[in-house]
Amino acid sequence: MAAFVAIVVYLVLLQTPNLFAAMDEEWKSATATYSKETDGSIVTEGACGYGDLHKISYGKYSAGLSSMLFNRGSTCGACYELRCVDHILWCLQGSPTVVLTATDFCPPNYGLSSDYGGWCNFPKEHFEMSEAAFAEISEKKADIVPVQYRRTRCDRSGGLRFTVSGNSRFFQVLITNVGMDGELVAVKVKGSRTGWIPLARNWGQNWQSNVNLHGQPLSFEVTSSIGRTLTSYSVAPANWQFGQTFEGKQF
Repeated sequence: MAAFVAIVVYLVLLQTPNLFAAMDEEWKSATATYSKETDGSIVTEGACGYGDLHKISYGKYSAGLSSMLFNRGSTCGACYELRCVDHILWCLQGSPTVVLTATDFCPPNYGLSSDYGGWCNFPKEHFEMSEAAFAEISEKKADIVPVQYRRTRCDRSGGLRFTVSGNSRFFQVLITNVGMDGELVAVKVKGSRTGWIPLARNWGQNWQSNVNLHGQPLSFEVTSSIGRTLTSYSVAPANWQFGQTFEGKQF
């Protein structure tokens, strides 16, 4: 029996890298534009709830996604590799690629045609990039360019970051800097006097519960969209305060 269990564990570990390889195999077609911000970035507040994108290290390599890609916020934090294709005037030679993190929602504009202005109208697949990132794959003079994209692994520096907020009757945590596939589908929190408490997605990568955890060190368990679970014990000390950010393990 022990030998059988060992074989099963080995096979699971053997197949795990293939999950990332599969993410890089298929290119899909979409379009891309850029947001004209003075600092070369995109908006610092968005539908994923990340706040200042530079402070959490996403910065200029961030993107707003159309409804088809945003999936009601579940893809917040996911990473996409993009390249400009099929446009001899606008695409840079050699079709260089850029890796972006999903940080915002690009809303539809049904008052405009999906071919001109309504880039994010359903069911279009579209990326709104920063001006700086756009310039790495295309001439900035372009209005909109055809691109190919694929999901790719998120390479992060340091561990997952947990920013807590709320009050005595409401607990919320924003999770950023997620590696691997970058997309979380389940989060649990545990105090020193509680069991594991499942959190509900509030919006983007904000997760919440009506629970009072003050005075207890906090542990977190997160599950990614490809089924990997990571547990960070005693991330926050017993004297943690709302507004603080703590660092846990990384996938």
